[in-house]
Amino acid sequence: MAAGIRSWWARRSLRLRLTAAAAAVIAAGLAGAAVLLVVWLHASLISGLDQTAFQGAQVVAADQDGGRTTADVPTTDHGGVAVQVIAGNGKVRASSANLRGRPRAFTFPASRAATPRAHTVDDIPVGTGGTWRAVGIPAGTARDPVTVYVAVPTESVDHGLAQLTVGLATGVPAVVAALTGVAWLLTGRALRPVDGMRAQTAEITASDLSRRLDVPPADDALGRLATTLNDLLARLDTSARRQRRFVADAAHELRNPLSTLHTRLSVAAQHPGLGDGQSLAAGLLPQTERLTRLVDDLLRLARLDARPRLRARPVDLDEIVFTEVREARRRTRLVIDQHAVGAARVAGDGDALARVVRNLLDNALRHARTRIDVSLHTLGDTAQLTVADDGPGIPEADRERVFGRFTRLDGARARDTGGSGLGLAIVRDTVTAHHGSTRIEDNRPGARLVVLLPATGQSP
Repeated sequence: MAAGIRSWWARRSLRLRLTAAAAAVIAAGLAGAAVLLVVWLHASLISGLDQTAFQGAQVVAADQDGGRTTADVPTTDHGGVAVQVIAGNGKVRASSANLRGRPRAFTFPASRAATPRAHTVDDIPVGTGGTWRAVGIPAGTARDPVTVYVAVPTESVDHGLAQLTVGLATGVPAVVAALTGVAWLLTGRALRPVDGMRAQTAEITASDLSRRLDVPPADDALGRLATTLNDLLARLDTSARRQRRFVADAAHELRNPLSTLHTRLSVAAQHPGLGDGQSLAAGLLPQTERLTRLVDDLLRLARLDARPRLRARPVDLDEIVFTEVREARRRTRLVIDQHAVGAARVAGDGDALARVVRNLLDNALRHARTRIDVSLHTLGDTAQLTVADDGPGIPEADRERVFGRFTRLDGARARDTGGSGLGLAIVRDTVTAHHGSTRIEDNRPGARLVVLLPATGQSP
């Protein structure tokens, strides 16, 4: 039950985190949009007030230029506009009714630009004061210059923006709450298939990798994820089956020589007078050699399965072939012809490539009747190594199977030849690790094992 509670809380916690993240993004977006809206409206409305003040100033300036000068400047905004006409000596020559008898209220200089810059003025003695937007332009004649100031209050703009700000401050949280609820529902619906995949994955164990996840019908990211996970499970299943088969085959191969050793040693221990040590050693030595070869092959395959980094350096493959042929001649009376071996240089691990040549020669020695022919030459950017024997050959149907691990054909099942069924598997895996390929051809009679490796240039 505790595990179920933890699983439920984990799902709920993920849902909460995703919903909180969505809510934070929504809130930040709406708040940013609201701030931008208020700023834009404020700038737009203030620009309208500035234009109104400028137009009013132009009207008053036209009256001053026409000589229609009176102490009162008529306005049409019922006291909402403040006007003063200042003479060159700084005295108030005319003003609107709401500034009648008041001292000079504007001190900034007049602007002669086509679109004069407006100024923010505080505490004009009209009504409750507040903030005004004022412009000043020159007027009058050269002999009697004056400056016309017109100011428009910003109270209406400030009040409207204040109401808008209050509305946004009230509405944005409500919208965020509503969208958060929608995000909660959508997140739950979106996570439901993910939770199903999680539950199915939790039921898959290392002992049963044959199960697969249900792929959603929609071709979306979740469906592609399920397909990818199924492909991964298929590869893991194949690898696990291969490892189990490999372990079973290795145990089977080790059982026979170990049983032989155990039996002979048991007989020698129970009946010490039946034989001498020399004959016992002569009988056990082949079995120990076979065990040594088998363990070496198993370790090499284990390293290849772990995909180690092979030492990639220029290697004279012809030198390796000559060395391995000399060693093989010491172990057989068969003819081993190496006259067709030419210079070839490849990039790879010298020890691993020596093992490839050795395994090919060992395989040929077990099946050849009278001779083995070894050839090596370079074709373009590929080095081709061929080991041919005049034995019974390999049927075409079995030419891929012989590269499998612990594979013996019917004619080669006798274990007294020392073969473990791993030699050609090591050849295939090592050559593949060097980005090469292997194949088997007819030799008429016998078989030709061909290894292709990327060449790096001729050896000196």
